[in-house]
Amino acid sequence: MASCLSPQEQQLWDLWTTHQDDDAANQLVQKYDYLVSYHVQRISAHLPKSVSKDDVRSLGMFGLYDALKKFDRQRDLKFDTYASFRIRGSIMDGLRKEDWLPRSVRDKTKKIEQAAERLEQKLQRPATSEEIANDLGLQASDVEETIKDSLFANVLSMEEKPKDGKDDHKEGIGYSIPDHQTITPSESIIQTENYEELSQQIQGLNDKEQMVISLFYHEELTLTEIGQIMELTTSRISQIHAKAIFKLKHALKDIIES
Repeated sequence: MASCLSPQEQQLWDLWTTHQDDDAANQLVQKYDYLVSYHVQRISAHLPKSVSKDDVRSLGMFGLYDALKKFDRQRDLKFDTYASFRIRGSIMDGLRKEDWLPRSVRDKTKKIEQAAERLEQKLQRPATSEEIANDLGLQASDVEETIKDSLFANVLSMEEKPKDGKDDHKEGIGYSIPDHQTITPSESIIQTENYEELSQQIQGLNDKEQMVISLFYHEELTLTEIGQIMELTTSRISQIHAKAIFKLKHALKDIIES
């Protein structure tokens, strides 16, 4: 790590790790604050408007402080990488502990899913967000945003650590996974099949939706950056993203709920 640092940064790290100097810690926090902003922006893009971005940022800052306290400079690992894991893990943990999805959204999600099943039986094909919206007297964008919110709740649930009481290992995006928890060959096959199914469903999206999904999840660009590339407003990119997620969740319903 030392070879990548300027003399001033090296001095700050020496002051912090050797003397726990608060002023040095504050300067290091300011230096790496951009990591918090990056993860806050990416995660907040999936959250309901009811979730304060300031609250999400506070969770991220806690993760950054935690990274400063626990980072081992002797390890062959960049602090930026380590801190990113801690920041994202802190935000995700904080969201799990809070009932951030309002009950009204949960109730609306249930009504949307019931309407989708009813219409699918009637139409003998998956219902579109517009058809579901008409059935419930809602706007299509409202249906898509609600489904997007509930999908993120599913992601939080899937990333939940095992509830076996063994929470001593905390690394990575919140937790390190001991070797004995490595997935089995059969689980690996199922996972591969799920990824293949997801890939096929993504190919079924229209060109704009495929591009937004690719740039957001593969290239890890922000919605604003994607808008600049596609020459569309951030709001429009958000709408395309929400619609794509709605289609994917509906198509992969059995996988998500399994």
